[in-house]
Amino acid sequence: MRRPLAWGVAATAIGLATFGAAGQGDPPASPQPYQVIDGAVDRGTHNGYRRYHATCSHCHGPDGLGSSFGPSLVDRPLTFAAFAEVVRLGSARGSAVMQGFADDPNVAPHIHDIYAYLRARADGALGRGRPRRLD
Repeated sequence: MRRPLAWGVAATAIGLATFGAAGQGDPPASPQPYQVIDGAVDRGTHNGYRRYHATCSHCHGPDGLGSSFGPSLVDRPLTFAAFAEVVRLGSARGSAVMQGFADDPNVAPHIHDIYAYLRARADGALGRGRPRRLD
């Protein structure tokens, strides 16, 4: 289903304003929104791992590699803005439908962290499995 452009722009603006208030609306300050040192990750990336595995891995598979239900999130990473929009509003392609998580308190306030984890995986900076946290 295609949405009218004006609706999409308005929804994106509203969503970014909403997430800005929650501390998750601004794009990451650097192209590398994570820190990985000897396989250990910063607090946000570690939180992203935890949030991803609690909510997203059911459809997108362990470590973001994809499954028969959802595509890989590490093979072709999205920009932060595109990722945040899909997470907030959901997506429908053919018979594949993903609900939006804009109202989910376990996901919405943690979009940056989830993105950081998946981006670290996509960039090859972080391997499979539970990462250690930098202290």
